[in-house]
Amino acid sequence: MTDAILHGFAVAVEPANLVAVLAGCLLGIVVGVLPGLGPITTISILIPFTYAMSPATAIILLAGVYAGVMYGGTVTSVLLRLPGEAASVVTAIDGYEMARRGRAGPALGISAIGSFVGATVALVGLTFFAPSLADLALHLGPPEYAALAVLGLLLIAYLGSGSFAKAMVAAGAGLFLSTVGLDPVSGAVRFAGDSLQLVEGFDVVAIVLGLFGIGEVLYNLRPSQGDATLTTRKIGRVFPSTQDLKASRGAIGRGSVLGTLVGLIPGGGGLVSSLVSYGVERRVTKNPGEFGKGAIQGVAGPETANNASSTSAFVPLLSLGIPFNVTVSLLFSVLLVHGITPGPQLVDEHPDVFWGVIASMYIGNVVLLVLSLPLVGVFVQILRLKFSVLAPLIVTVSLFGLYTIDNNTWNVWVAITFGVVGYLMRLWGFPLGPLVLAFILGEILETSLRQSLILSGGGFDIFVSRPFSLAILLIAVAVLAHSVIARLRTRGTRTTTDREPVAHRSGGSDES
Repeated sequence: MTDAILHGFAVAVEPANLVAVLAGCLLGIVVGVLPGLGPITTISILIPFTYAMSPATAIILLAGVYAGVMYGGTVTSVLLRLPGEAASVVTAIDGYEMARRGRAGPALGISAIGSFVGATVALVGLTFFAPSLADLALHLGPPEYAALAVLGLLLIAYLGSGSFAKAMVAAGAGLFLSTVGLDPVSGAVRFAGDSLQLVEGFDVVAIVLGLFGIGEVLYNLRPSQGDATLTTRKIGRVFPSTQDLKASRGAIGRGSVLGTLVGLIPGGGGLVSSLVSYGVERRVTKNPGEFGKGAIQGVAGPETANNASSTSAFVPLLSLGIPFNVTVSLLFSVLLVHGITPGPQLVDEHPDVFWGVIASMYIGNVVLLVLSLPLVGVFVQILRLKFSVLAPLIVTVSLFGLYTIDNNTWNVWVAITFGVVGYLMRLWGFPLGPLVLAFILGEILETSLRQSLILSGGGFDIFVSRPFSLAILLIAVAVLAHSVIARLRTRGTRTTTDREPVAHRSGGSDES
């Protein structure tokens, strides 16, 4: 283990990789500060430009962007009450109130410190748990991978924000799109019609760039968005006082553990971990009435959990080869494009990538802390840039990068089409994440399912005769059952509420 970690740091300190860490972290913070852009949009735009890099450098750059956006999104949450990315929604509740009270500096400072601690705890877990999990994964077969893919799709839809039904519709669309092209077992052409381009299926980069790049730009250009105004431009002292640190240490500790665990769950991204942490802090505090009015624990806990979960999400990616959230699924696709299949064999076959990425994340975590505390005032000035000015540049760069991959206009038109689809989905309340994850997991699910059926001679009993696959499927059934019960309870509550006014009115008539 020690030799492997030292080898990882030797890879991480190579000049190209150090530049990638610094550039990724800095770009991520800038993107996080800009409302309307997030890690998914930025990584999808950068993917075409990473093809000329080595696999390790490409992932190191994008991992730095991912971590940096988590830091930068706090700035707009605190100063504008406008999250730079979804995971900072919870931070905006108490962070904005702290800024209104003239405590914007401590709010941003405790966020940076909590983020550093949370990511470090998750990195330690990643260092020791990922190789062990990879060893365990070597004993898993097609039935277990098929069950994991099903569970991942259900939990991603279930834990996501918005309607569960709409999330499942989006996931179904993603599964259908993954079947377009050649059958992975028989080689038959499916749903391609007379199009030669569709025989190879849809390109994941074109879909992601369209949905999250062009679609997000179109959505954020709506006239109803308006321009947000800063609460204050005076940040003041950023480093928290001794009293602030004392009040936040419990929230940071709990957020580190919660975030690390939530990141290991399919769909358990930054938003879920932040919500869980905020709920826990409200329960354990002696003064719950302070929450929503500027409680520093309401900033420290969610921000710590947010960064911890985004880091621990790399464990299933690197060890199992299964992405459990949308951003990590983009990194999954980058590895595939570079000819590397994430999974149990990654540790042995590509140690430079596995350990180099982990070591670079330690370095990037320190870089982000160093950049965040003294340069907050500089990053605030970025808020003066109008998104309407950036939008045309973002779309142009995105499409140009996509075209340069293979000098093919087909993927450009695919991206534009899915850009419109992404805009309409956002407008009508359909989540984009389940569609992309289902598209990526679809191939894993179909291949594993077909292989399992071949092994069992066409019988589905193979999924329940193996303990691990049976346990995973039981969890999936429990998730579905909980969703149905919760929906029935909600309908029952609504029915009771609707009847109460009628009874009240009839009672009033009898009295009169």
